[in-house]
This record gives sequence, structure tokens and C-alpha cells, in this order.
Amino acid sequence: MKAVVMAGGEGTRLRPMTANQPKPLLPVVNRPIMEHVLRLLKRHGFTETVVTVQFLAALVRNYFGDGDELGMSLHYATEEIPLGTAGSVKNAADKLRDERFLVISGDALTDVDLTDMIRFHEENGALVTIGLKRVPNPLEFGIIIVDEHGRVQRFLEKPTWGQVFSDTVNTGVYIMEPEVLDEVAPGTAVDWSGDVFPKLLARGAPLYGYVASGYWEDVGTHESYLKAQADALSGRVRLDADGFELSPGVWVAEGASVDPDAILKGPLYIGGYAKVEAGAELREYTVLGDNVVVKEGAFLHRAVVHDNVYIGPSAHLRGCVIGKNTDIMTGARIEENAVVGDECVIEAEAYVSSGVKIYPFKTIEAGAVVNTSVIWESRGQRSLFGPRGVSGLVNVEITPELCVRLASAYATTLKKGASVITSRDSSRAARALKRAVISALNASAINVLDLEAAPMPVARFHTSNETASGGIALRTTPGDPQSVDIVFMDENGADLSQNAQRKLERVFSRQEFRRAFPGEIAELSFPARAVEDYTRELLRWVDMSGVRDAEMKVVIDCAGGTSALVLPSLLGRVGVDVLTVNNRLDDSSPTETLAERRRDLQRLAELVGSSRAAFGVRFDPVGERISLVDEMGQLISEERAQLVVLDLVAAERRGGRVALPVTTTRVAEQVCRFHGAQVQWTSTALDALTSAAADPELIFAADGRGGFIVPEFAPTVDGLAAFLRLLGLVARTRLSLSQIDARIPQAKMLKRTVPTPWAAKGAVMRSVVEAADGYRLDTTDGVRVVEEDGGWALILPDPSEAVTHLWAEGDDLDVAQALLERWARVVEQAVGT
Repeated sequence: MKAVVMAGGEGTRLRPMTANQPKPLLPVVNRPIMEHVLRLLKRHGFTETVVTVQFLAALVRNYFGDGDELGMSLHYATEEIPLGTAGSVKNAADKLRDERFLVISGDALTDVDLTDMIRFHEENGALVTIGLKRVPNPLEFGIIIVDEHGRVQRFLEKPTWGQVFSDTVNTGVYIMEPEVLDEVAPGTAVDWSGDVFPKLLARGAPLYGYVASGYWEDVGTHESYLKAQADALSGRVRLDADGFELSPGVWVAEGASVDPDAILKGPLYIGGYAKVEAGAELREYTVLGDNVVVKEGAFLHRAVVHDNVYIGPSAHLRGCVIGKNTDIMTGARIEENAVVGDECVIEAEAYVSSGVKIYPFKTIEAGAVVNTSVIWESRGQRSLFGPRGVSGLVNVEITPELCVRLASAYATTLKKGASVITSRDSSRAARALKRAVISALNASAINVLDLEAAPMPVARFHTSNETASGGIALRTTPGDPQSVDIVFMDENGADLSQNAQRKLERVFSRQEFRRAFPGEIAELSFPARAVEDYTRELLRWVDMSGVRDAEMKVVIDCAGGTSALVLPSLLGRVGVDVLTVNNRLDDSSPTETLAERRRDLQRLAELVGSSRAAFGVRFDPVGERISLVDEMGQLISEERAQLVVLDLVAAERRGGRVALPVTTTRVAEQVCRFHGAQVQWTSTALDALTSAAADPELIFAADGRGGFIVPEFAPTVDGLAAFLRLLGLVARTRLSLSQIDARIPQAKMLKRTVPTPWAAKGAVMRSVVEAADGYRLDTTDGVRVVEEDGGWALILPDPSEAVTHLWAEGDDLDVAQALLERWARVVEQAVGT
């Protein structure tokens, strides 16, 4: 039986460590990760192995040769272009012949019992056996659920938290029968998890999952790289390491020289022919490569130092990685999570801050304080995007410098010469920060069409209609006047998808920004008649028949926001009697607190009641979301407003589909069923709703938080379009909002939030799935458990906070409360374990 070791990955998240060497050659306790993998294969009887290579393939071949030194026979299969996990194995098909084979990653550290996994495969008569492991954070892996016999039931590649239904993930270790290769087209990019396995599962092929009890760590980030070193030193993973134990936990390789007066506190490892002088202090989880010199007074704690590094007197290294052939001079200090690439010089007394990355062949001058990464002569965050884009405190977290880097990263994902729409709300902070964004885009060869202050719907409209490749809008964070949100849009004016966000984050974290040559500096222009164009198209697409004949009066609150720029020209062409309040831009108060919002809504309600208006509407400060007041002066909650507008649309259309997030009450299904429409459930992510809204058969979409989509006009949330559509619907139906509300059944739905540590989220969702055995499950977003009587509970991990949200709905509130309590206990017990 042969093995296939996949060693073609670039390891981009590990740069600068992988800037000039492939990820499988990164050392863990002084041996490349791939060497540990090959030694594991040898221990389990594999002597003939095929290695698939692509990125810097020659370095892998030169290091391992034909495998003779390891007592193995190695063959290489080279990919000219990346072929994916399955395509690369198919590329090696001629070396595998017609026999069972094992596939394993060359850049994951593991001591999984491969012999027992083979036994499991044979006993079950499996076509494919997938090695599985339970991990705290399954977001970067493929999650898999198996039945009690180990047969695969479902899997999902790199989910969001809302899609997590287990903490059991795909390790990339497979045992396969040779006929599986018939499922892979030659010469094309094909993945096992994304392409081949779903097809086999749908066909009912015997796919099994082997839950491994051994160690497994995907060394894909700097944090996991340091963790792998610590785990190896602590004995959590079985590895073959050279050297002898000088004292408990202190391992020293052949030829190393350690002065008796050096301070050593293990576990730690000192490589071959390294020299540690008197007075140097090496503390826990430090790894020195071969030929490293540590001078007197130097201090190292959880530092990983590659080969041939010089560490000068009184240098201080903590929780960092130092690339090979680098010199750290006297008194230099390198802090937590910093990475210094190969062949760098950190001169005397220089200070490298936490998280900074120094790419290879750079020199940091004496006494310099480095707070940002040095790449092409030039910080990275773990997660840029939240629920409202990139958010933070003005001039603390969101600075002009950060805006430049963000815009540069966004520009790098686009083609040179592309156009981007920019806009802002009425705040001074957004105005100042947008200027930084524009300069960075122009400097990256991106043309900018600046709308200046404009409602978000206008910005989204022009992004999708100006042959633009995307857009960037800056707005004050709702309810927090000290913070700002930076919203990135795609060519359709919608928020970036999860995949596009990840792509932008990768560029931002590596800081490999594209710069234009002097002749390529792009243009800045200001589109004329932007509001008029939006207004004209909106009135062309939204049905306003019957409005003039109805002679309605409405009350509008612009909240001092940018909708005040559009409403005068819009309402003048509609034919309604309007009372408007807060109809001016307020740059000193661009958002409102919850108390201020409630106060203004109460005032709106009083105005509607006293003026005998048909209804009242309040826009948010950027014109995206609306709040409704009925003709009686009663505020309609966001959940009821969604149902009221849904009822109006479905009653008029008498068919079609509506898109709603899974957190919506199932009363919406009753409304749709009554009018002959169908519900399409989506995840809670806004990009999922906008994607669904692109369907030409869709008649309505809403997020349940005051955000409505008018599909015939645009597939994005638009408060102005929703208001205009509502005007037409109310005029034609001749019913008031309170009458429509009264005919819709009341929802019996409750919600709760349970604090959940990040590391426990995967285990929580696995516990939920196990506890729901026998029930019908819906995993559109989170896990929704459906009872026989139609009651349901939804368990959904929050993507940006350490909490889990629960919803429950039943025939009455007592049933809903019982459901909520039951599933909250499941979550709380899983958190406790």
C-alpha cells in the first residue's frame, strides 16, 4: 500500500516564514513538518510514497531526495498549475497503480494511528475513509457529521459560525480505493471535499469517517505554528527528535555547547552545534535551530529560532519566530507574535512590536521602533470584518493610516484601471477618513467616482450601474457616534461575500499591496446628477399607480441623515402630502443613541396620530432601514413590520417567492401560503439575502431588522425604495397598516443568548446535533430542530461575539418557553464540559 504526501501548498497565511520556502519545510523542533509526516508513515509500514509538489518544488526535492536517508522510496509528481487536493493526486495516478492508497498532508503535524485507521477502513468496506478530529474552532476546516457506525452523513467546507453543526473536522488524511480516481478529471483543479466527496455521498457510496484520538494540528497560521512547537516539546504529539535530555525537559542535539551558567527552564530544545553562553536565559517552549548563537544576557521565552541565527547580548525575544541566517544585535527586543523572515538584520536596541512581520532580507536600523510590518520596504488583524463591515473607534482603531491600508488591499483585489464608487454619511469623521481611502485607491491605479455625502442606497445603486468594480462607503456606527463602519461593496452594490472578505483579509494581513507606476495614477471624478439618476430609475421600476388618486398624507423622519438629500426630489414627483421632520444633514450628531431613537419615534407617532396621516416612516441616518408607525400612531415592531409589508406584497402578487432569514417567525409561511407565495429561507448573513434577491422570481426579501429589498429595483437593502413601494401598496389596497396587522396571526417566538467561549462553539453545535438525533434538522444557518407538532428551536453561534443565540417558536408561549429552556440547557451543559 502506497502513501501520497501532498506538499504543494504555498502557505500564504504563514508569510514571511513561507516567503522563500514551501510550508512543508517549516521546522518543528528542528525538523521539517513533512519529515515528521514521512517518519509517521514509516512507523506504520509505508515505505513507498508519492510526493505531490508545486510551489518551490525544487526545494522539497533537494531536501528529501529519493528518501533513502529515511529508509523510504520517494517519487515526485509535479503540478505545473495548482490542481486542488484531488487533482494533485490524480496527477500522480500513474505512480499509484491499481491498489488502495493513503493520502496525507505534508504540512500538518500529527501522530494519528494510521494502522488502526486502515483496519477501520477494511472492516467497513469503505470506498473512502476520512480521518476526523475534534477541534475547538472548526471555521478553517471542513466539518463532517457521521452516524453511530461512522458513515458520513454530511459535510461542509470552511463554514461560517452559522453553518457550524459539529466540531468534527476533516484532517485531510484519507484512505481510498483506486476507483475513486475515476471521479477526478485529469489536468483540472478538483478538490476532494468540495467536488468529489459530495458527488459520492449523493450517490450513496460508502464514505466513512474515522475519529482519530491522536494529535493533529493544521500548521496554517503563526499561532498554530507556535502551538505545534509547544505541543511537541510537551510530549502531546509523538515525534522523532534528535538529541538527548540534558535535564528534565531540556533537549540538546549533537554538538551543541551550553555553558553551565546558562539558565535553562524546559521544556525547550537546542539544535545541533548551537552555542548558548553564560548568563543567557532560555525559558519554556523555546526552540533553537542548528548553529544558533545566543550571547550572554540574552532572554528567550517561547521563541522559535531557525538555523544559523545570531542573538546578541541582552537581546530579548518573547513568543516570536526568527527566520534562518538572521542577526539579532545587542539589546534588540522582539515581542509577542512578531515574525522576522530569513536573512534579516535587527540592529542594536531596535524594538519590533507585537504582531509585526519583517519580510526576508530587510534591515531594521539601530534604535528603530517598528510598529508596522516591513514588507516591500514598508500589521495584521485576525479578523477584519464584523456584521457592519470593518468597524472601530475613530482615530483609535479606525485611523487614516488603517484606511489607506484597507483601501490598498481592496484595490489589490481589483484590476488596474477599474472604477470604485465612494460615499459617506454626514459625519466629519467619515469625511476625513474617506479622503484617505480615495488617495490610496488612486495610488493603486483605481479610478474613483466620489458621491460625497449620499445615502447608502444611492451608493449601492451607482456601484451596480456605473460599470464600477465595487464601492466603499463610510458611515457612523449605528448608536455609537465615536465609531465608524467601512462598508466594502461588490460590483452589484452588495456587501462583500464571505469569500471576498477572506480574500481581502489575506491581502491586508500580508500587506502585499499593489502600487501604480507614476503614469498609472488614476482619476478622481464626481458624478453629476447622482441623486436625480437614482430617483428616476427608482420611479421607473417601483409601481406607484393609485398613489395620486389615494390623496394620502404621510409623516417622514429623516433622522438628520443623508436621506434628506434624496427625498425632496423624490416626493415632488410622487404626489403625496408630506410632513417632514429632521430634514437636514447633522454632521455633529450623525447617529443617535437608543434613547434618542425612542424619543424621535414617539414624536413621529404623535405627529402621525394628530395629522391623520396614512402612516409614518423613520429612516436610519444612511437611508437603508425604516421604522413604521400606523395610522393610529402606534409603532409597528420590526418583526411585525416585516410581516405587514410581506402580506401587502404577497396579496398583490398572488405567487412568487420571498426570501427571509431562518430567524423569522414561521407566521411568515402562513402569510405566504394564504396568498400562494413560497418562502426561501436564507442564512442571517446579509450577503445571503442579497444573493437570493438576484433571482428574477423573487418578489420580496427582508432581514427582520427594518431592512427591505425591492427585487424589481435592486438586490440590496434600500429604505427609500421600500418606502416608495409601501406607498403604492397602501394606496392600491385601500387598507390601513393597522387593519393589515390585525389580520396576521401573532407570533409565539422567544429568544435567548447564552455566553459561549470561542473554543467551545464547535463542541456546542456537535452536542446540539447529537441531542437532536431523530428530529428533522435544518442547517441553513446554525441548527434548527423541528418538532413533530411544528414547533422549532434554532441554535446559532454568533460570528463576532462569544455567545450562542437561541430562538424557539411554538403554538403558544408556554410551548416556546419549554423549547427554549430545553435547548438552552443543552448549550449550557456543552459549555460546561
